[in-house]
Amino acid sequence: MSVHLWLRAETKPMEERTALPPSHAKQLLEAGFQITVEHCPQRIFDIESYREAGCDIRQAHSWQNDAPTDAIIFGLKEFTEEETFPLSHKHIQFAHAYKEQQGWERVLGRFTRGGGTLYDIEFLVDDQQRRVAAFGYWAGYSGCAVSIMTWIAKQKGETLGALSSYPNREVLIASLKAQLAEISSKPSVIIIGAKGRCGSGALDLANALDIAVTPWDAEETAKGGPFEEILAHNIFVNCVFIQKRIPPFITPEILAQKRGDLAVICDVSCDPFGDYNPLPIYSQCTHFDSPSIVLNNSADVSLVAIDHLPSLLPKESSEDFCNQLMPTLKAITNIDADVWGRAKQTFIQKTALIK
Repeated sequence: MSVHLWLRAETKPMEERTALPPSHAKQLLEAGFQITVEHCPQRIFDIESYREAGCDIRQAHSWQNDAPTDAIIFGLKEFTEEETFPLSHKHIQFAHAYKEQQGWERVLGRFTRGGGTLYDIEFLVDDQQRRVAAFGYWAGYSGCAVSIMTWIAKQKGETLGALSSYPNREVLIASLKAQLAEISSKPSVIIIGAKGRCGSGALDLANALDIAVTPWDAEETAKGGPFEEILAHNIFVNCVFIQKRIPPFITPEILAQKRGDLAVICDVSCDPFGDYNPLPIYSQCTHFDSPSIVLNNSADVSLVAIDHLPSLLPKESSEDFCNQLMPTLKAITNIDADVWGRAKQTFIQKTALIK
């Protein structure tokens, strides 16, 4: 019996990425999969590309009523808070609920009430507990880019306005070089987590612009935070993927001292609603339509905390992500084993904590 993947429409504003580009859908069709794709106007790939690949095409959100019980509903971002109906299917997506983030019981409760199963993309791991696919590189790359845009706007006495996606990294780099040339100066940047996937993306972006970077990783942070060295830089980019409580990297008290050159903080990891957040200086995410906020009592330090930064480069980030995921997707014919089996066990463990 073939696997039926149902690629649902995304509902998050400005989420142009997809978990399954047309070329990858075609590969799965050739491997014997059944692929249904919903219309999604904001998706970077047009619906005709999927039709030409041989996918079955349906209207947006039709999975809720039309998807057969054995279809696996495939998406990227979490559902909206307004949706509360029970979930009965198998779902592949980012849910942002396993670290007991705000509202996590409500999110997972939809699955338990409906008898469905969540295969959280963030927790698709191999036998060494390494993630099999991630957007980390592009999150770091885009986060560093938006940080620099924010810093440039501040040099002009302005606030960075709404952002839209770029067709590719070359266009993004050209735009940033032109903006930096207008002010004839460049910021200094510190990246914490510089050796990881996310940090390497941030580092590559800074290097492409010949910007001075201080790369920190495990060795530099071993002493435990907070780190006043951050204040000596114009931009701080946090790229650390946290899975346990650690001392904070920076605190409201340090910011309130109003010392140093720090002007912009970008929290690429962006998890203000959980207890693991190493930047306990904010309680709300920012968005593409309003990329930054000024932190309270911070000497005019701006914060960028967008939780889907790779959407700045949706085509490249989608294709790279699915290239990583394809071996695991092709193995979904045995969804109770290996990566998929571990993801299901994690779901069972986390839902058992619901009170």
